[in-house]
Amino acid sequence: MIGNRIKRARKAAGMSLRALADEVGVSHTSLNKFEHGTLTPSSAQLIMLGRALGVRTEYLLRPERTEVELEEVEYRKHPKTPRKLLDRITATVLDQAERWMELLDLYPTPPIKQMVVPSSVSPSITRYEQLEEVADGLRLEWGLGENPIPDLIDTLESRGLLVIPVEVPEGVRFDGLAGQVGERHIIVVSKSIPGDRQRLTLAHELAHRLLAGHIAENLNEETACTRLAGALLLPRQAVCDHLGNHRNALEWRELYLLKHEFGVSMAAALFRAEQSGVITESLKKRLFREFYTRGWGMKEPGDPVNPEHSLLFEHLVYRALSEDFIGQSKAAELLGISASQFQENRSLTEIGVDATAHQ
Repeated sequence: MIGNRIKRARKAAGMSLRALADEVGVSHTSLNKFEHGTLTPSSAQLIMLGRALGVRTEYLLRPERTEVELEEVEYRKHPKTPRKLLDRITATVLDQAERWMELLDLYPTPPIKQMVVPSSVSPSITRYEQLEEVADGLRLEWGLGENPIPDLIDTLESRGLLVIPVEVPEGVRFDGLAGQVGERHIIVVSKSIPGDRQRLTLAHELAHRLLAGHIAENLNEETACTRLAGALLLPRQAVCDHLGNHRNALEWRELYLLKHEFGVSMAAALFRAEQSGVITESLKKRLFREFYTRGWGMKEPGDPVNPEHSLLFEHLVYRALSEDFIGQSKAAELLGISASQFQENRSLTEIGVDATAHQ
């Protein structure tokens, strides 16, 4: 175990056996034995190895596979979602989380950062209106401006959240959940829902991670998370820029265009119009009555927003393979595909293969 980690860290550092041996002050033969597991380095040698390779000693001592637990779980689901289905989804998530942890352990230094709660999140949220400022501050700190977020999954992963898409049986309402595995924050989202609902789910679960312990008792946490999610996806200033500062009427086509520009539902865009002060609450209620009369509560008109996919896990598997941290069989195992399928994907003999098929 220690030998494999020394070898991986050495290769990641671009050092030869002899160069590392000279740096640590051991013989080339001894270092070779360390890497092959026939000789165990002393505590002092481990410290020297860690310093020379730029990794923590804990990395060299960490078990190859660590059993994981899903903690601090927050579900975003329909009230009638069967408990058995939730248990199955949790088991699937744990399996993927274990593979995530194993994959991250391959790297001498973490290939992705840890999520940090931005300073724009107030320590005490006592009014729902404060969440507009939180969203604006979050966009500012993350360099998102006021433009649409083209790939929310990529944005979250770049900030240290692990996103795990899962298959959900047709007809079953489950949108997603947020949780924690060790020090890593994860968001689980259904592959089976439209892109606008998927994006709202991702933003909602992010809000749970960010607002934990910050919401006053007089506020409803779900309402607060939904408000922050909407403000993040469709900022107040963008609403005013597109619709104007005050309107006495709205065209449905305006909401449809906002849907496809910002990746939110027409219903969410209508909520944001009222929350941004563009329309009154009474106009919002009147428009929603018409909205549901038209049957759009079940299915909105026009083309749906395409769902998003995560490619980070697969990318890091192939990076580990290229860095010689793992072989082909381990790479296939981590991706959950056969050796033959992996070889075809790797060699691009199936050019049309969906890059997201194994997520």
